[in-house]
Amino acid sequence: MKTFSKPCAVVVGAGSRVGIGGALCARFAAEGLPVYATGRNPEKLDALASVLRAEGRDVIPVVMDVTREADVQALFARIESDGRVPELVVFNAAERNIPTRFFSQTPEFVEQMWRVCCFGGFLVGQEAIRRMLPHRSGTLLFTGASASLRGKPLFGAFAAAKAGLRTHAQAMAREFGPKGIHVAHVVVDGLVAGDRAREFGYGAGRALLLSKGDDGALKPSAVAEAYWQLHCQHRSAWTQELDLRPCKETF
Repeated sequence: MKTFSKPCAVVVGAGSRVGIGGALCARFAAEGLPVYATGRNPEKLDALASVLRAEGRDVIPVVMDVTREADVQALFARIESDGRVPELVVFNAAERNIPTRFFSQTPEFVEQMWRVCCFGGFLVGQEAIRRMLPHRSGTLLFTGASASLRGKPLFGAFAAAKAGLRTHAQAMAREFGPKGIHVAHVVVDGLVAGDRAREFGYGAGRALLLSKGDDGALKPSAVAEAYWQLHCQHRSAWTQELDLRPCKETF
């Protein structure tokens, strides 16, 4: 595990309490790390922070747009001004993945998908590694998807953006691993039992989750545990890519 004098964790794309982002915040905060939870929705961030603070956790909500360089720079500048160093940073931001036919995908749709899912990861990676390098230590994790590895009909824009994020993660790992920075990419392959799935399609998402049965969807808390274990790995045996899926998921 990495050690800093005043460490903190950062979860970019924290979202709500019921989801991977919220579960990551809860898991890291349970280890005593102050957690900067970022996202675009102030109401969801405040609700997440309130729940975790009631449990005695140190969570700092930060509203930001990951596609804006100034916002990302301001986040890490704030962490510095608070006297802390980002020991563990997770890029978990993603644009809502709505099935869209090829000829219905506008240039604006494709660009926005890339800006959130890929470009934002590049911006966060730059600022995180910049702070970790003087310590020759730190963990930087990126949330991927099965779309990171293959493009399917109706999901071309999402797959292209996620594939780009994966490639950036590999390049960062190869350049900065020898300098003590652990960069890993996590392929989340399957339906996540979080709020996005439950809210999808006027009840269709809830029905889909029920149809999966026990252990048919990824539990956010279990995913968060896997991220924490990546952070705890000894540098003599680092994982660069980890894929997570329910036991019932085909692959």
